[in-house]
Amino acid sequence: MSTAASTDHSPAAVSADLALRGTALLEQGLVPDALVLVSGQDIIWSGPSAHAPEHTAVKTLQHEGLILPGLVDLHCHGGGGVSFPDSTSAEEMLTAVREHRRHGTTSLVASLVTADAATLRDRVGQLAQLTADGEIAGIHLEGPFLSVARRGAQNPEHITAGDADLVRELAQIAGGALATMTVAPEAEGADAVIEALAEVGAIPSLGHTDGSSTQMTSAVALAGDQLRREHGRSARPTATHLFNGMRPIHHRDPGPALAALDAAARADLVVEVIADGVHLDARTVAHVFALAADDCVALVTDAMAAAGMPDGQYSLGSLDVTVDAGVATLTGGTAIAGGTAHLLDVVRFAVLEAGVDLVRAVRAASVVPATVLGQQDRLGSLAPGRRADIVLTDTDLRPVSVLRGGQRVGA
Repeated sequence: MSTAASTDHSPAAVSADLALRGTALLEQGLVPDALVLVSGQDIIWSGPSAHAPEHTAVKTLQHEGLILPGLVDLHCHGGGGVSFPDSTSAEEMLTAVREHRRHGTTSLVASLVTADAATLRDRVGQLAQLTADGEIAGIHLEGPFLSVARRGAQNPEHITAGDADLVRELAQIAGGALATMTVAPEAEGADAVIEALAEVGAIPSLGHTDGSSTQMTSAVALAGDQLRREHGRSARPTATHLFNGMRPIHHRDPGPALAALDAAARADLVVEVIADGVHLDARTVAHVFALAADDCVALVTDAMAAAGMPDGQYSLGSLDVTVDAGVATLTGGTAIAGGTAHLLDVVRFAVLEAGVDLVRAVRAASVVPATVLGQQDRLGSLAPGRRADIVLTDTDLRPVSVLRGGQRVGA
């Protein structure tokens, strides 16, 4: 009488290229003694190490600081001495991308500034190639349909009324890479621009505006309706760097910023916040996080060419910029002309200076912007299935090492 051989049904060990162990910010929050397993370009498992599956790893690393998801910047004009609006080749633009990547921004939306149509066509074409190559996450057009009165560091010569046809043309050149565009709600033709942006799969970003509270509220509603109708990247529009480039709040003239905060509190709008200690006071940053609904704040840099560089003279589009003590202003003027921080610096300021909860601040620089881009299934968290974009920091949120797609940045 023969006896069938027994079969072992125990699961095979998970095979990983890298096992990271330490305090990690996962979807459920900050997890001490967590484990993140990476295979190839992807995260294949993450969670408390006590719950980890049987696994083998080519390399195991115990990290003593924090393990964070790679950061995502929705609004960045340059860095490393290079400005996206002023570069004429994709290779030159990569210098700025790599500057921020080394400091933890593993996904970046490249921002242009107001310029003539021919210049916008050329720059969009270059950035479209970088997007197709996987080097950047998309393109942000800051103008030219803005308020001259609230132009900030935008050249007034090129600010125009809204032109929906130009939006469609630039979107066609971008080939799907146009992610967001800043428009002032009160600009002539703004409604048509908002509709065209939703139509081409881009997110309207309301800002550089001298409009009223009512105009901002109406624009948020229109943009949200159009985005839901078109089933675009996200159902929510954004506000371009809240408070900056906007009519100030007054008790008899509330202006657009309070309306934007109301919309963020209702979860109808994502507000960009430049928490770098220059654009906004720390208490202002704290108030925004206190008032906005969860995942309705996106931390951004608005960085220009001087990010990671010494003080001196730089350019932003057709305008000259002076950087002194790390503060960028238009040469000969007082208007702030972009930021000089990296996104991890902004997160650190929000946490250590403004008192924002660490988990919420990191989400505002990772999963929230990834969701605006419609890429939350791939970017912005350490969940399984996401690209292995990981930032290892010390306990003071300073970068130690960065992985993008499972590869160490700079290696």
